[in-house]
Amino acid sequence: MWSRLLALMFACPALAWGGAARAQAVDCEASPVWNEAAMANAFSLNGLEWTPFNQIEWGWEAYVPILQKEIGRRCDPATGAFAEGLAAFQQRYGLPTTGVFDAATFTVLKGVVQERRPFIMARVRNECPEPPPLFQLGYLLPEEEHADRLTRLLRRDVLEAYRQMAAAARREVPAIAANPELLQIFSGFRDPEADAARCAQQGNCDGVRRAACSPHRTGAAVDLYVGHAPGLGVDSTAAESRLHMSRGAGYQWLVTNAGRFGFTPYLYEPWHWEYVGAAP
Repeated sequence: MWSRLLALMFACPALAWGGAARAQAVDCEASPVWNEAAMANAFSLNGLEWTPFNQIEWGWEAYVPILQKEIGRRCDPATGAFAEGLAAFQQRYGLPTTGVFDAATFTVLKGVVQERRPFIMARVRNECPEPPPLFQLGYLLPEEEHADRLTRLLRRDVLEAYRQMAAAARREVPAIAANPELLQIFSGFRDPEADAARCAQQGNCDGVRRAACSPHRTGAAVDLYVGHAPGLGVDSTAAESRLHMSRGAGYQWLVTNAGRFGFTPYLYEPWHWEYVGAAP
């Protein structure tokens, strides 16, 4: 009971884990031994001052959906059950089993998620994957393209997996079905030379160095519209932008279900997903 009171006292009303999380309230009860950790998480959820990606952020709510997925608990972060699941995650990776979210736990989470991206593992080896030949690329349909699109090409197998995923999301979530814009693609395959020139000219892609070896050169990376904060772009990395996206139905469905279709997320950008192959 105490854990549910904590959730009501401290959780931000705007948190939208959806009816599924509320329906699992009974499963989100835990031993009172986790009450102190639950209270610490409740306070830090929106109050922690830290620098997870080279800029100061307040709180860690934007990372909750992926963390819930990793610990196997779709529970409010202010509950003892969430703390208990987090402690199990910490134990699995050799961290102190406090059940309290901290920067060390996030560093492990980030590594776990990054290692699922073949592109990142290639970059660790100082390799830059070659772009696919043109015959392997297919065109998006008009209804699949977002108004802010950068490209309209995607590797054919990735495009097919995307179509299956988008169709499933629309079948399973009324809020996604009601908004055709959700999960539309605004960036797929990007030619490395053209991408480097664009980024260098606009000055928003870390110049030529980053753009010349973007995961979008593989044709397996896709940027999906998952909402945007007022006044900010569909790919704004501002903390308030990413928080807004993380609360949306589109992103939360993707976190839970994209793996079924072979897609894995990039933790920092809620819109960015990469195809790694169909789930077994």
